[in-house]
Order: sequence, then structure tokens, then C-alpha cells
Amino acid sequence: MSMVRGLLALMVIVGAGYMPAWAQEDAVGVPGPVVYDGTSFELAWTTHPTETFYKQEYVPEGQTVERYDEMFMVDVLTEGPTPDAAAQSIVESLGERKGTDPVVNFQVMKNEATGEVLLDFLLSSDEGGTLIVEWNAYRYVPVGDGVAMFGISRRGYDDGAADLLMALKDWRMGAIEELAGMELPEIVVE
Repeated sequence: MSMVRGLLALMVIVGAGYMPAWAQEDAVGVPGPVVYDGTSFELAWTTHPTETFYKQEYVPEGQTVERYDEMFMVDVLTEGPTPDAAAQSIVESLGERKGTDPVVNFQVMKNEATGEVLLDFLLSSDEGGTLIVEWNAYRYVPVGDGVAMFGISRRGYDDGAADLLMALKDWRMGAIEELAGMELPEIVVE
């Protein structure tokens, strides 16, 4: 599962009664597969922790949400933040990590014409004895009275963490451009 899942969930459910509902059924009109950069991602995990927050994670065949090389994500907040506010919440959490996470880095890009925000960031963890380096790009788009986030995450574990960091400069911009130009599925929350 994504290291930032906690960051996202915390931003949404602080002060709300947390009542998880785990399943693998589509709840936002994106049953999968989702194709990103030529890779097919199948729906693997969903949650609906509050009345207005939906989260779905997709992985390629043979991978799991617990240990993946690539993951595609769709988060939907049916009311509340703008794309700017949603991205800023993650930026603030990343800023707090800077003192304890040596690889934290991020960049925010805005599309004034569409109201979209793209957040590109890197973080790491060594909890549980496994070093994990994770790169993410989140594309926030306005949807109704809320926001949807379409994201890609790539990870390297232990020795693979260094490989991910070294290769990042070769594929990062292409991955961001792919996400920014991707035709997004329509969000339908029942």
C-alpha cells in the first residue's frame, strides 16, 4: 500500500468517524483496467472510509498493493477541497517529513486553464527493516463539488531503492507528461 495513503486518509478523515470498508469493487466508475504508459493496471483495493472519500488502487498482474513496483491510484473527494488545497495538504505533510526523510523532494505544477494541479514527489521509509524509495505523481482535477486524484507510484526496495533513484532522471519527466496528457475516465459515484 502506498506510503502516502496515510497522508491522504488523514487529510480527509481527521475529525470524522473512521469506518473502513475494504473491498475490490469499483465505487467511482473506474473498474479497470486502467492503462498508463502501456501498462495495464487491475483494480486491487478499494476503501470508502467516509461518506465523501473514495480510494482505489490498481496494480499490474503479479503485483500486490502491499509490495508493488508500479501502482495507479484514483482518489475521489465528492465535496470539499479544490485541486490546489488537496495538493497543498500533501505538500505540507511532505514538508514535515523533511527532517526525518533524506530523499523527500517535490514539485507542484498548475494548469490555470483547467484548474488542475500536478504534484510530483519522492519519499522513503525504512520501517520494518526494508528500505523503500517511492516516487509519485498525482494529478488533481476538479470534479463536481470536490476533487479527484489520478496518480502513479513507483517503488524500489532495498538495493532496488538506489536503482530507482539513479534511473529517476531518465524517466521522471516522461512519466509526468504521460499522466498530464492522459485521457481520464469519468468519475461516477453512486
